[in-house]
Amino acid sequence: MAIPDVLVLGEILVELSSTEPLDAGTNLTLNFSGDALNAAAASAAAGARTALLARVPDDELGDRLLDRVVALGIDTSLVIRVQGQHGLYLQHADPSGAREFTYVRRGSAGSGLGPGDVPVDLVAEVGAVLASGIACAISPLSAQAVRVAAANSRCFVYDPNWRPRLVDAAGAADHLRALAQYTRLVTPAWPREAHLVSASDDPIAACTALRGLGVQAVALTRGVEGVLLDDGGRIVEVPVIEAPTVVDQTGAGDSFAGTVTARLALGDELVDAVRLGVAAASLSVGGLGGTGYVATLEETRAHAAHGTAEVSA
Repeated sequence: MAIPDVLVLGEILVELSSTEPLDAGTNLTLNFSGDALNAAAASAAAGARTALLARVPDDELGDRLLDRVVALGIDTSLVIRVQGQHGLYLQHADPSGAREFTYVRRGSAGSGLGPGDVPVDLVAEVGAVLASGIACAISPLSAQAVRVAAANSRCFVYDPNWRPRLVDAAGAADHLRALAQYTRLVTPAWPREAHLVSASDDPIAACTALRGLGVQAVALTRGVEGVLLDDGGRIVEVPVIEAPTVVDQTGAGDSFAGTVTARLALGDELVDAVRLGVAAASLSVGGLGGTGYVATLEETRAHAAHGTAEVSA
């Protein structure tokens, strides 16, 4: 295969979405999602040759899943077909961001991704590798796979994406600390994920604490307050850009991480990559589900023109 610009590893999930509360008789829309797929879709849309490293069941639904991955412009050469069950989730979304999730993923085929599945030589050549705290939390094997990929990459981006149903705060903090020394950029949500390793209520101090672990740069996502970027101590405020349409906020953070990783791999300055990531995340909420709306690079650039970045310290 051609060397990808970006490699994303993690679990792909079957997604059943509704704009109605989940109950008997609720109409559901079938799609495929999970943070790894959402981020990979954003990366591909942002112009990067993007490959997914994942385990997918070798059945008819798995065939449809891979059809969707290919349709999103993602290389499936590294997808491993195995026997086993799909992980899935059901969600009720509304425009306010109030969401209801029900997961069925314990023992899924995707959670069996292990260090032996990581093509180390290829990883060393790709522009950037992206993984999340979910990939670390779904199984010890998957966590090891993430560490092998991070240790052998030349640019590793880590989204803590902490899910208390999968791992407690101490475990999530352990994953972050173990990966910090390899990490070019970490994208924690403020304040909850920053507080995994810092008790400070000052966002700048929290970024400093994260860099103290060995992380080179921090993009602290703060909702309506935008992103606080700390790149080696240089602080830049990247404001939020209002979404033209809000249907479902699922996957917005994944869209941000995938877009930023793509643009880093393609040589953009970090602040420019973050600005595009903010724009892509803003547009992503216009569709139902994690990949319901994936903006093109042209759309994202046009939307990003509505925002600016200011050096604050």
